[in-house]
Amino acid sequence: MAAAAARPHPLRVEASVDPGLTRWMWLVKWFLAIPHYIVLAFLWIAFVLLTIVAFFAILFTARYPRALFDFNVGVLRWHWRVLYYAFTVLGTDRYPPFTTADVPDYPFRLEIAYPQRLSRGLVLVKWWLLAVPQYIVVAVLMGGSWEREWYPGLVPFLSLVAVVVLAFTATYPRPLFDFLTGLVRWTVRVKVYAALMTDTYPPFRLDMGGREPGPAPEPADGPQPPAPGTP
Repeated sequence: MAAAAARPHPLRVEASVDPGLTRWMWLVKWFLAIPHYIVLAFLWIAFVLLTIVAFFAILFTARYPRALFDFNVGVLRWHWRVLYYAFTVLGTDRYPPFTTADVPDYPFRLEIAYPQRLSRGLVLVKWWLLAVPQYIVVAVLMGGSWEREWYPGLVPFLSLVAVVVLAFTATYPRPLFDFLTGLVRWTVRVKVYAALMTDTYPPFRLDMGGREPGPAPEPADGPQPPAPGTP
């Protein structure tokens, strides 16, 4: 059990709060992000289509095509950077870049270790049957709609509390940041599992804080051999 708990998750979500957040800018960030919504609408169409292609590739070859994987990681990275800026944590005033690439100095970063092999059997059931309990958790965390009625989630409510505190104190409450980041991390883990990008089941565990717990996973292509002459 201890070894399983220490094993790093293939997904790494790390975030930080801007030290000088503007008190009232959060009121317009959702509007400023409109150009991103337009681009992401097309990117998500491509994401869904490529996930279907990956489904059959995994089913017949037990591998997620690397080019498709890297593109879909980029879509997730872009999507969650925008949400971090405008909706979920609101922890930065820095406008999200228009890129699927990793931006090392941006306050929100997302990486997924590439799986060398994936289970052919799990690909048939993990995205609908096995993930059902996690979908219920995510629905509570993020909110949504049911029978044409919208219901709020825990993350939007707590992010509103955080920015109201920011507006009146000029300080983003650190405990709320840690808690919100943990909720976002849980949600992204579920989405990555449902998108067939890992066989690692999302743990029913809240890993709070801006830093991912545990050591970083091995690089996607495994450890590199030492250079000639290196002891």
